[in-house]
Amino acid sequence: METSYILAIDQGTSSTKALIFDENGRQVNKATAPLRTQYLPNGFVEQDPQDILDSVLEACRDCLEDIDKDKIKAIGISNQRETFVLWDQMGQPLYNAVVWQCKRSIAVCADMEKAGLEAEIALRTGLKIDPYFSGTKLIWLYKNNKTVQQAIDQGQCYFGTVDTWLLYHLTHGVTYATDLTNASRTLLFNISDLQWDNVLMKQFGLGQLNMPEVKHSSAHFGRTDLNGLLDGKIPITGVLGDSHAAAFGEGCHTSGTAKATMGTGSSILWNTGNQPVRSRKGMVTTICWSMEDRVDYALEGVIVSCGATIEWLKNQLRLFEDSAETEQMARSLASNEGVYLVPAFSGLGAPHWQMDRKASIHGITFKSDRAHLVRAGLESIPYQIKDVITVMEEESGIQLKELKIDGGITANSFVLQFLADLLGTSVVNIGLADVSALGAALMAGLGQGLWKDLDHLPKPQENLQITEPAEHTDLARAGYVGWQKLLRKET
Repeated sequence: METSYILAIDQGTSSTKALIFDENGRQVNKATAPLRTQYLPNGFVEQDPQDILDSVLEACRDCLEDIDKDKIKAIGISNQRETFVLWDQMGQPLYNAVVWQCKRSIAVCADMEKAGLEAEIALRTGLKIDPYFSGTKLIWLYKNNKTVQQAIDQGQCYFGTVDTWLLYHLTHGVTYATDLTNASRTLLFNISDLQWDNVLMKQFGLGQLNMPEVKHSSAHFGRTDLNGLLDGKIPITGVLGDSHAAAFGEGCHTSGTAKATMGTGSSILWNTGNQPVRSRKGMVTTICWSMEDRVDYALEGVIVSCGATIEWLKNQLRLFEDSAETEQMARSLASNEGVYLVPAFSGLGAPHWQMDRKASIHGITFKSDRAHLVRAGLESIPYQIKDVITVMEEESGIQLKELKIDGGITANSFVLQFLADLLGTSVVNIGLADVSALGAALMAGLGQGLWKDLDHLPKPQENLQITEPAEHTDLARAGYVGWQKLLRKET
């Protein structure tokens, strides 16, 4: 049987990766291109849309070196979510890409809450009123940028998340589309009707804005030669937001499966099956992934600070030189003796949503040393994930089967064991760093017919790591009781 390749484009916030996978799900090649982010005053965060496109082409060019391009059968895209671009009829940007981290719309969110829109927006979109989501920052641009406002009012402005921007330019304007996962992150999409919500669009003053066609994650999104990098045009048949792609790549294909990306922050996606579960306790409802005749929904909990906490301990307090040292420091203590770190450096995310809260350290005594602070920082990661998982189990009525994990913190076995002990279930790491790219590749392969269905997808096993709960988990559980008391006391 002739080898088939899939090219996966993983367009992230700080870089773009291009990877090639074969029909067995094995990584064949990889290249990375950096991407500059502009961190501006007043919490503004922007990127040059042309830089985003150029980084994709650069990564693809390098990845395709020494590869038989004729074997590439499909292309998949995963992308940074919530970041969006506005462009005119000629495909020229009207403004920089507004990045998901941007906080310019705090006042817009406050006005929406004062107007009593929170319940209606949650019902229609599944999301919270928050600067994190695209719609609030789009409203800010409409109110504060005359060029954007005029283009929207005249029906000459085109909106797109990063996937849409890339699709439009990689197909030379033929495709103007997005997928359900990206659409569900905009605050403009009705997750029940699976359509752009005209009621909200008009209410926000955006009724004349051009919106992309919404397709399943596995669908035909047009053909591209990657602006001349390929000899012929290849179909793009898979598109997902990066966190959703990671969930799909890690095998969250059934209700009750979940994944936690443990990076700077954490995104926990819990597959709830074919019906949206409406959260009353701080989760957002979103679309997990979709294909023809199937839409899987998810609950998502966003944790603001995970790896960022460890970086703070390293860079600000200088408690260690290399993050790899933290595991041994934590294990040097039999317990953490009641020392806790609440990592609310930028507020406390799901399920608490105390965004005005400040970080704090508790329980230190003259006996406490740097190992206690480091261990408190590490333990705060499983504690926060446990907070989210507990609420997800309550609201979905489903018990967690196992937690799939990815991200840089998965290298720390202390964190993984503490997490397994807290959850009382297996913590599974498939051992692939670029799991979002894998998810995009698998979705694209399904769209192109390389695999018949979900049951026939390759399941990477080479670097699989499973952490089971220890025989005695009393220490972790007692620590969590203290964490809960602390948060209740501080509220």
